[in-house]
Amino acid sequence: MCKKIFVAATGQHCGKTTISISLLHLARQMYGQVAFMKPIGPKCMTFNDIVVDKDAALMAGIYGLEEDIAFMSPVVLGRGSTKQYLDGLQSREAAEERIREACNKLESKSEFLVVEGSGHGGVGSVIGLNNARVARAVDAPVVMVAGGGIGNVIDAVELNLPLYEREGVEVKLLLVNKLLPEKREESLSYLRKAFAPRGLMVAGAFDFSPVLADPTLAHISRLLGHPLLGDTSQRNRIIHHIQLGAASSQKVVDGLLPSTLLVTTSSRDELIVTISSLYHIPEYRERIAGLVIPGHAPISPITQQILTESGVPYLRIVETTAEVFSKVTDHVSKISADDREKIDLIRSSAERVLRGGVVEELLKA
Repeated sequence: MCKKIFVAATGQHCGKTTISISLLHLARQMYGQVAFMKPIGPKCMTFNDIVVDKDAALMAGIYGLEEDIAFMSPVVLGRGSTKQYLDGLQSREAAEERIREACNKLESKSEFLVVEGSGHGGVGSVIGLNNARVARAVDAPVVMVAGGGIGNVIDAVELNLPLYEREGVEVKLLLVNKLLPEKREESLSYLRKAFAPRGLMVAGAFDFSPVLADPTLAHISRLLGHPLLGDTSQRNRIIHHIQLGAASSQKVVDGLLPSTLLVTTSSRDELIVTISSLYHIPEYRERIAGLVIPGHAPISPITQQILTESGVPYLRIVETTAEVFSKVTDHVSKISADDREKIDLIRSSAERVLRGGVVEELLKA
């Protein structure tokens, strides 16, 4: 009989996908055949000629599950899908049946199945299939992932739990993620005290990690919709700081922090030349991750030559500096199958933090 677990979350960006990667990694060490499913897919892409949710494609890419991709993402909500459900052109019953059939198929060939929810508990309500109802449909106990903190975690969990209680789904564990290392034990102690009356177990997941939280150059390239130029072998370099090149060249250079992405308008020839020249120096190469060069003004031919010859990774985009800076600073990094450094860190962290505790007990239950 296939064991299952449903990974829920109190909201977006709690690290639900990171936890799913970790659970799959640990489960693969305990069971011969492990599967993954994202029943409701709000963010779709084409993978092996099939439209699937991005997280399903991610897990297939990481763990070699491509042959099961058709069952890993049974319901995808593309553009216009919600209106079709509200107009009666698609039905909740049909979507729920597709989810059950896909789950049964994966269960029939697996010993352990990780089912990942979408966003907070209410996501999917527009088609009558919120996370709690989906967890009931696949008959899986729930691990709820929350971000770090105390009060905000309690508030978020209390908003989500009634949905699962209404559907008669058991929430086995609250897994608190992105904890501040210096406050980890204190936060977990208070959260255990807060949820003790509910009988809800609380465990700590990963501490906040800039490596996992910060985007790569490839992410920024996809976000802005422009190709990475220069040394593209650096596409998976992680950006830890984003700086606006608005001050004098000297002040900008003095303010460079490790692995900085510099956003500077195309009319700042002197700054582009300075950064390009410094990129040859190892000390500064550690600080300069790359350039984003927005603006309608063309880059002068000599500046372009120096920029090209330097090899510094850059993106050239004809938008205003304000628009581009807002996009990259508001961006929340999502893991891709190419992010080997991040994936390796997740796996090693899972071995160190989650193995041997209540999470491993839950995988064996």
